[in-house]
Amino acid sequence: MASRADWLNVSGRLEQYEEILGRETVDELRLVADRVRDRRLQNINSTPVGGGVAEILTRMIPMLNELGVEASWDVIKGDQAFFDVTKAFHNALHGKVERVTPEMFDVYRATLEENLRTMDFNGDVILLHDPQPAGLIQRKQEIGRRWVWRCHIDVSAPQADVWEFLRPYVEQYDAAVFSMPEFSQQLSIPQYLVAPSIDPLSDKNKELEPEQVDRVLEKYGIDRERPLLIQISRFDRLKDPLGVIAAYRMVKKRQPCQLVLAGGGAPDDPEGEQVLREVQEAAAGDPDIHVLLLPPFSDLEINALVRASTVVFQKSLKEGFGLTVSEALWKRKPVIGGAVGGIKQQIIEGVTGFLVYSVEGAATRAAQLLADEQMRRTIGENGHLHVKQNFLLTRHVKDYMLIMLALEHPREHIVYLD
Repeated sequence: MASRADWLNVSGRLEQYEEILGRETVDELRLVADRVRDRRLQNINSTPVGGGVAEILTRMIPMLNELGVEASWDVIKGDQAFFDVTKAFHNALHGKVERVTPEMFDVYRATLEENLRTMDFNGDVILLHDPQPAGLIQRKQEIGRRWVWRCHIDVSAPQADVWEFLRPYVEQYDAAVFSMPEFSQQLSIPQYLVAPSIDPLSDKNKELEPEQVDRVLEKYGIDRERPLLIQISRFDRLKDPLGVIAAYRMVKKRQPCQLVLAGGGAPDDPEGEQVLREVQEAAAGDPDIHVLLLPPFSDLEINALVRASTVVFQKSLKEGFGLTVSEALWKRKPVIGGAVGGIKQQIIEGVTGFLVYSVEGAATRAAQLLADEQMRRTIGENGHLHVKQNFLLTRHVKDYMLIMLALEHPREHIVYLD
């Protein structure tokens, strides 16, 4: 199984983070890294592209290597049947009622058994992301090492049969990591809290020249002069793209505006094509609704679309964290988000955006923001500062290194870095 590190850029960039965040932030990173230097951190997930996990790892692996941690990234193999099963697991763990049969559990076990035969487990710390590869923990008894399960989704109120299937795997790990305290379960192993992050230097978040933004708008036929509402997400029912269309239509009755729904797919999300068709049907007949299926690595285009927007939606019905919120806040855009999951960590009501519970609420807040430029500007500045202080890659990398260090001192409450 090939490591993703083969194609990741590992050139030195820490000095560039100093320019954005200050020298103290980078010096602190180096101090922690000195205590875990030359340790091997192996990440394993279910897809090399699409979704927040792959995006974070793409940026995190080079930084860890530059700091002296031997970080790598492997991806499990699975066929369509396996990803159908794990998508059902994903929905069920979020609390959506799914019909899960004994045969589906068998598909999961068989796929993980195949990966156990082919995967090279080479990390001193093996960090597995989300339910798809969780069953690989079966190799721990044979090879030892320290194993951590990183759960990016909300499992606070899961469908019982799916969680009880996964729990025996999870409790074999040395530790579990959740994005929020509310996401977790009572477990017999230590738990850590680590919020996800964005990279301010990535193509999706770096500063762009106005001409770059204009070219993208021209490419997709978007009017630069009229207000633009936008949601960037996978085409997933839990992201509620149909609810965003309904909110836009309410707003348009009061104020001229356009809507962009843009996103891509992921190999481990088989429902995406069906949801995209539903969105295209709902948008049919309105030339001011732009439904964009973007290929992998469209980060510069996404960056340009968000920078051109007036108001950003993330109207999720369920959400793990919702990195698109931090991405928009970093660009000083006001965000209207569903009051769920990690969105509640990022949106401070009335300060960095608005939390909503309905289509009507989303439409009301959007109309309010479109009518008040000063409000948009103030909220945008607040949001940028909030992300800078809490949700950037440097903090995320430090947290993972601290967990590696903590695992080496399992019975110590305080670990000194001198």
